[in-house]
Amino acid sequence: MGNGTGPVRILIADDQADVRSAFRMILDVQPDMVVVAEAADGAAAVEEARRLRPDVVLADIRMPKLDGLEVTRQLADQCKVIVVTTFDLDEYVHTALRHGAAGFLLKRSGPVLLIEAVRAAMAGDALISPQITVRLLRHMALPGTEPKPAPAAKAAVAAPPPIAGPTEELTTREREIAELVADGATNAEIGAGLFISPGTVKNHLANIQRKIGARNRVGIAAWIWEQGAGRQ
Repeated sequence: MGNGTGPVRILIADDQADVRSAFRMILDVQPDMVVVAEAADGAAAVEEARRLRPDVVLADIRMPKLDGLEVTRQLADQCKVIVVTTFDLDEYVHTALRHGAAGFLLKRSGPVLLIEAVRAAMAGDALISPQITVRLLRHMALPGTEPKPAPAAKAAVAAPPPIAGPTEELTTREREIAELVADGATNAEIGAGLFISPGTVKNHLANIQRKIGARNRVGIAAWIWEQGAGRQ
């Protein structure tokens, strides 16, 4: 497993053989990564992931049998799922993040971001294509602005509801850390800026996730953005 004792084990799920081959070529040459399986449809991806238990699953949005959003929903508690797609649609992005995706990349983002996304996910961070991040922030910042629905995505899987309010109020320090996460800071950067250890940052993040019902740091960032929109 990619826990310091071996390379990050990756499963690639995409219905296009040439895409799977290209991703494998990019990732297999990295010294800290190995592709352990490929899947041509979502059902096979879920089955293989449960059998092989990879560290990371790269999931395309539009696949036969199960789409990438449903794959994310089923696997996000088991491994890191990074959604990699051609379709730059707001509904896809929001639904994937709500389902616990550890990253969202456009295929045109290139090999460097693909590699960085895998490493970020394994570090407990998340990487979202810059084009998408800018638009997400714009949506969150403008009152009354909602992502445009994508009919195909709605037909495939219903978007989950927004994250509810916290079951317990965040402490001042937890709120501060949540806002830094929303700004894109890594655990190491947060620790250095607040003069606390990375382990303490992780403990705070676990408490924040529990209180607001977020599955990962992307969910924390989305919650902070929503709070900002609500105050507009």
